[in-house]
Amino acid sequence: MNITIHSSFLPQDDPEAALAFYRDILGFGLRLDVGYGGMRWLTVGPVDQPSTSIVLYPPNADPGLTDDESRTVLEMMAKGTYARVLLATADLDSTFDAIQASGAEIVQEPIEQPYGVRDCAVRDPAGNLIRIQERR
Repeated sequence: MNITIHSSFLPQDDPEAALAFYRDILGFGLRLDVGYGGMRWLTVGPVDQPSTSIVLYPPNADPGLTDDESRTVLEMMAKGTYARVLLATADLDSTFDAIQASGAEIVQEPIEQPYGVRDCAVRDPAGNLIRIQERR
Protein backbone atom coordinates (compact mmCIF):
# COMPACT_ATOMS: atom_id res chain seq x y z
CA MET A 1 0.00 0.00 0.00
CA ASN A 2 0.99 3.59 -0.59
CA ILE A 3 -1.11 5.77 1.71
CA THR A 4 -0.46 9.47 2.22
CA ILE A 5 -2.03 12.15 4.38
CA HIS A 6 -4.30 14.21 2.16
CA SER A 7 -6.19 16.45 4.60
CA SER A 8 -6.58 16.98 8.31
CA PHE A 9 -9.30 19.05 9.91
CA LEU A 10 -9.02 21.82 12.49
CA PRO A 11 -11.97 23.86 13.73
CA GLN A 12 -12.13 27.61 13.22
CA ASP A 13 -14.67 30.07 14.55
CA ASP A 14 -13.52 33.10 12.55
CA PRO A 15 -12.60 32.37 8.92
CA GLU A 16 -10.85 35.71 8.34
CA ALA A 17 -8.68 35.35 11.47
CA ALA A 18 -7.90 31.73 10.54
CA LEU A 19 -6.92 32.74 7.02
CA ALA A 20 -4.73 35.56 8.30
CA PHE A 21 -2.93 33.15 10.65
CA TYR A 22 -2.38 30.23 8.27
CA ARG A 23 -1.72 32.27 5.11
CA ASP A 24 -0.10 35.46 6.36
CA ILE A 25 1.79 34.16 9.42
CA LEU A 26 2.57 30.52 8.57
CA GLY A 27 2.89 31.16 4.82
CA PHE A 28 0.41 28.47 3.74
CA GLY A 29 -1.43 28.78 0.46
CA LEU A 30 -5.20 29.03 0.30
CA ARG A 31 -6.45 26.08 -1.75
CA LEU A 32 -10.21 26.32 -1.35
CA ASP A 33 -12.63 28.79 0.20
CA VAL A 34 -16.10 27.27 0.31
CA GLY A 35 -19.23 28.81 1.75
CA TYR A 36 -22.41 26.88 2.41
CA GLY A 37 -25.38 27.50 4.67
CA GLY A 38 -23.87 30.65 6.14
CA MET A 39 -20.67 28.79 7.10
CA ARG A 40 -17.20 28.81 5.56
CA TRP A 41 -14.57 26.08 5.07
CA LEU A 42 -10.99 27.04 4.20
CA THR A 43 -8.45 24.59 2.84
CA VAL A 44 -4.85 25.66 3.35
CA GLY A 45 -1.49 23.98 3.08
CA PRO A 46 2.23 24.37 2.55
CA VAL A 47 2.87 25.95 -0.84
CA ASP A 48 5.52 23.35 -1.72
CA GLN A 49 3.29 20.40 -0.69
CA PRO A 50 0.20 20.70 -2.88
CA SER A 51 -1.15 17.27 -1.92
CA THR A 52 -1.22 17.94 1.86
CA SER A 53 -3.87 20.22 3.34
CA ILE A 54 -5.58 21.37 6.50
CA VAL A 55 -9.30 22.01 6.26
CA LEU A 56 -10.34 24.77 8.64
CA TYR A 57 -13.99 24.04 9.31
CA PRO A 58 -16.83 25.59 11.31
CA PRO A 59 -17.22 23.38 14.39
CA ASN A 60 -21.00 23.65 14.32
CA ALA A 61 -21.14 22.18 10.80
CA ASP A 62 -21.40 18.59 12.07
CA PRO A 63 -25.11 17.71 11.94
CA GLY A 64 -24.55 14.83 14.38
CA LEU A 65 -23.64 17.10 17.30
CA THR A 66 -26.24 17.77 19.95
CA ASP A 67 -26.58 21.29 21.33
CA ASP A 68 -24.75 20.20 24.49
CA GLU A 69 -21.90 18.65 22.48
CA SER A 70 -21.62 21.75 20.33
CA ARG A 71 -21.36 23.93 23.46
CA THR A 72 -18.68 21.60 24.85
CA VAL A 73 -16.67 21.82 21.63
CA LEU A 74 -16.86 25.63 21.65
CA GLU A 75 -15.87 25.74 25.34
CA MET A 76 -12.88 23.45 24.70
CA MET A 77 -11.84 25.55 21.70
CA ALA A 78 -11.97 28.68 23.86
CA LYS A 79 -9.67 27.01 26.41
CA GLY A 80 -7.36 25.71 23.68
CA THR A 81 -7.91 22.05 24.56
CA TYR A 82 -9.93 20.76 21.61
CA ALA A 83 -7.59 20.29 18.63
CA ARG A 84 -3.90 20.30 17.73
CA VAL A 85 -1.54 19.74 14.85
CA LEU A 86 2.19 19.09 14.62
CA LEU A 87 4.14 20.96 11.94
CA ALA A 88 7.86 20.90 11.10
CA THR A 89 10.44 23.39 9.90
CA ALA A 90 14.13 23.33 9.09
CA ASP A 91 14.78 26.58 11.01
CA LEU A 92 12.77 26.62 14.23
CA ASP A 93 14.33 29.80 15.61
CA SER A 94 13.52 31.94 12.56
CA THR A 95 10.05 30.44 12.30
CA PHE A 96 9.37 31.11 15.97
CA ASP A 97 10.70 34.67 15.75
CA ALA A 98 8.37 35.43 12.82
CA ILE A 99 5.35 33.94 14.58
CA GLN A 100 6.15 35.78 17.81
CA ALA A 101 6.58 39.08 15.92
CA SER A 102 3.11 38.59 14.41
CA GLY A 103 1.52 38.79 17.84
CA ALA A 104 0.25 35.19 17.78
CA GLU A 105 -0.32 33.54 21.15
CA ILE A 106 2.87 31.84 22.29
CA VAL A 107 2.46 28.74 24.44
CA GLN A 108 6.08 27.60 24.59
CA GLU A 109 9.31 29.05 23.25
CA PRO A 110 11.71 26.72 21.40
CA ILE A 111 13.07 24.08 23.75
CA GLU A 112 14.87 20.75 23.57
CA GLN A 113 12.33 18.19 24.74
CA PRO A 114 13.37 15.20 26.88
CA TYR A 115 11.92 12.88 24.22
CA GLY A 116 14.47 13.97 21.63
CA VAL A 117 12.90 16.79 19.60
CA ARG A 118 13.28 20.54 19.67
CA ASP A 119 10.00 22.38 19.28
CA CYS A 120 7.80 25.31 20.23
CA ALA A 121 4.05 25.76 20.62
CA VAL A 122 1.59 28.49 19.63
CA ARG A 123 -2.17 28.78 19.35
CA ASP A 124 -4.09 29.76 16.26
CA PRO A 125 -6.97 32.25 16.58
CA ALA A 126 -9.46 29.45 17.36
CA GLY A 127 -7.30 28.13 20.19
CA ASN A 128 -5.91 25.10 18.34
CA LEU A 129 -2.49 24.07 19.63
CA ILE A 130 0.16 24.25 16.92
CA ARG A 131 3.42 22.53 17.82
CA ILE A 132 6.29 23.20 15.44
CA GLN A 133 9.16 20.77 15.47
CA GLU A 134 12.64 21.34 14.12
CA ARG A 135 13.50 18.90 11.31
CA ARG A 136 16.83 17.22 11.83
